[in-house]
Amino acid sequence: MPNLENLKKQAKLILRWHRERRYPVAAQMREYLPRFLNMPDSEILAASFKLSDAQEMVARRQGFDSWQALKTGLSTTSLKPKSSTSKATIVGAEPQLFVTDIRRSCEFFCKKLGFSLVFSYGKPAYYAQVGRDTARLNLRWVERPVSESSVRDQEELLSVSMTVATADEIKLLFLEFQSAGVAFHQTLKKQPWGAKNFVVKDPDGNLLLFAGPAN
Repeated sequence: MPNLENLKKQAKLILRWHRERRYPVAAQMREYLPRFLNMPDSEILAASFKLSDAQEMVARRQGFDSWQALKTGLSTTSLKPKSSTSKATIVGAEPQLFVTDIRRSCEFFCKKLGFSLVFSYGKPAYYAQVGRDTARLNLRWVERPVSESSVRDQEELLSVSMTVATADEIKLLFLEFQSAGVAFHQTLKKQPWGAKNFVVKDPDGNLLLFAGPAN
């Protein structure tokens, strides 16, 4: 459980980012604060936003309904014996895809693959993040492709690998993408090592692997 002092610093940093009109913080506010849910970035950044709002946002990110509930939860946790930590734990990874058109890529992931836009940064946008369930993909604009498409296809150089938990889910996901008219580099296939997978090709030729158990 995070330290309260560090969480206070996070809230102050979020407040500063809002005052500086940083677009990524608008996406986070929309995700964690219901009153901003249907507002565009420009309106969120122009709206009144106080330290108490930033603290509420920090609390919701930690799984609490309010700042007071977070403080109560932390004080309860602090009474429990602390276990020693021998090493840091990596809790996530976010692959970065290089794309030549941020808007086109966001539309592909959101309209074809069922992702949602987490944030888009820059005018025009040169960096964005899309997410579906717990998966997050970062999209980075480049002027031209960074790899030769023929080599990538021939060698099956994957840009990202995403997994589901069951054999039924991987089949459902494949059928969902198929009905959306997605271009497949490889259709659903059972592999010798006990998995079922398929590979989608995005508008820039990035190969996206989706996998699950065969049985």
